[in-house]
Amino acid sequence: MATIITMPRLSDTMTEGTVATWLKKVGDKISEGDILAEIETDKATMEFESFNEGTLLYIGIPEGETAAVDSLLAIIGDEGEDVSGLIAGKTADVALVKEEAKATTETTEATPDAIKEETKSTTTALPEGVIVITMPRLSDTMTEGTVATWLKKVGDTVAEGDILAEIETDKATMEFESFNEGSLLYIGIEEGNSAPVDSLLAIIGPAGTDISGIAENHKTGGAPQAAPVAEKEIEKEVASTEKTSEPVAHEPVAQEEASTNDQRILASPLAKKIASDKGIQLAQVKGSGENGRIVKSDIENFTPQTAAPAQTNVAVAPAKTETAAAPKVFVPAGEIFTEEIKNSQMRKIIAKRLAESLFTAPHYNLVIEVAMDEAMQSRVIINSVPDTKVSFNDMVIKACAMALKKHPKVNSQWREDSILINHHVNVGVAVAVEDGLVVPVLRFTDAMSLSQIGGSVRDLAGRAKNKKLLPTEMEGSTFTVSNLGMFGITEFNSIINQPNSAILSVGAIVEKPVVKNGQIVVGNTMMLSLACDHRTIDGATGAQFLQTLKQFIENPVTMLA
Repeated sequence: MATIITMPRLSDTMTEGTVATWLKKVGDKISEGDILAEIETDKATMEFESFNEGTLLYIGIPEGETAAVDSLLAIIGDEGEDVSGLIAGKTADVALVKEEAKATTETTEATPDAIKEETKSTTTALPEGVIVITMPRLSDTMTEGTVATWLKKVGDTVAEGDILAEIETDKATMEFESFNEGSLLYIGIEEGNSAPVDSLLAIIGPAGTDISGIAENHKTGGAPQAAPVAEKEIEKEVASTEKTSEPVAHEPVAQEEASTNDQRILASPLAKKIASDKGIQLAQVKGSGENGRIVKSDIENFTPQTAAPAQTNVAVAPAKTETAAAPKVFVPAGEIFTEEIKNSQMRKIIAKRLAESLFTAPHYNLVIEVAMDEAMQSRVIINSVPDTKVSFNDMVIKACAMALKKHPKVNSQWREDSILINHHVNVGVAVAVEDGLVVPVLRFTDAMSLSQIGGSVRDLAGRAKNKKLLPTEMEGSTFTVSNLGMFGITEFNSIINQPNSAILSVGAIVEKPVVKNGQIVVGNTMMLSLACDHRTIDGATGAQFLQTLKQFIENPVTMLA
């Protein structure tokens, strides 16, 4: 009997997924455990395995297309089995859901043809081979996208599978490929501009097609519009300073203006990033790629040459005046210089969520000073064990987990009609990455040893910086720890990572005079600041939690019991 396979929910925030690759085709034999496809969410690309066996009879979502959770993904059954009834019933359900969603979001009435085409992909097929391409939804939280780079220009021939542009979402910058072929007739969103999902992105069709009326009829969401083909050609003749770059099939092209002349430097995004990290000027590197393009190996093999110091602006004092009473004023030469950096989608989401947390949850902060002498001695002993490496942050995380078990009200969540007390402890650890901040989660932290916490934190932090974390590894925290002590910050206040009710800010260990047994001696202390949601945690509750936390940290042997 045939079994319907639907788009799985691979994370608790996932509402739709994209089929990155099908690893099986219609007619293939499927065994339980076989990988059917790779499915892309907003957090990662994950393998989706079959829990059934039989023959793959139908594929409902082609490669590269996005569909809502529970949409018809595939059908597995007996070879030769008739599944037309299953397909008709499931696609009717999907079409109804999409039609209702479209009716609530669009301000103009869609034509029946447009509704039918909406169920297929993010592109809308029009007569005479003209294809309208809209801004795709590349993640479940994406409401708008930014065109980072166009790899094709108006008039270029586009083949199926060609990369049209690099589109920046709140999570990453992703390549967007064409599922159609023809000429690029129109660009609706210029480089660097943002537009809502489903806004007019581009039009592809036969070369020379007049699409001015089509473009006007498909403008949505106020997206910035480009000129049609004819207008573009006129602009290129008039604007002599306009530069274009040739796209490469395998490596996206990024452009950077050279300061020494008026030519653009061609470099791949990866080469630019490595050069930026190493402090290498692209103008000094000779590219080995097509048209002199700089690629990764050029940066890795680059050896800076000794050069004469660059001529800099020299400060010149104003000429002496005839008036003896006038003081000599030194005025440095220079220029006013500013730089505007467009907000990435990740930065926009971080700003939105932190603002919501700060302005919806009434924050207050409690600060306590902790003696670290015993912890420092204990850490030396613990790390003397072979293959063991424990940091002070690991000790703080362990102490938090144990203190939360004693004070479960701190381990809570606010709901409009109740307070949810978590009796399990999942500590989130804030990790800074290139584009912002992520919070991988240590599940059941109270049951982990110090060495297990240390190993897990290093693994999660490393994969977070390489964008290799799974969505499930960033979900379900009940409390958060943020540490800036390694940067020399002695004390700071964090914004609560909702739906948690509290977050602990950990400062640096400072050597200073302290009073012990009535004597002033040299000691080591650390400041801890607890941000609490006053809706769930009263001041006395938060203070008692910090007292317990202080006792565990100052007496590390109690955490080993």
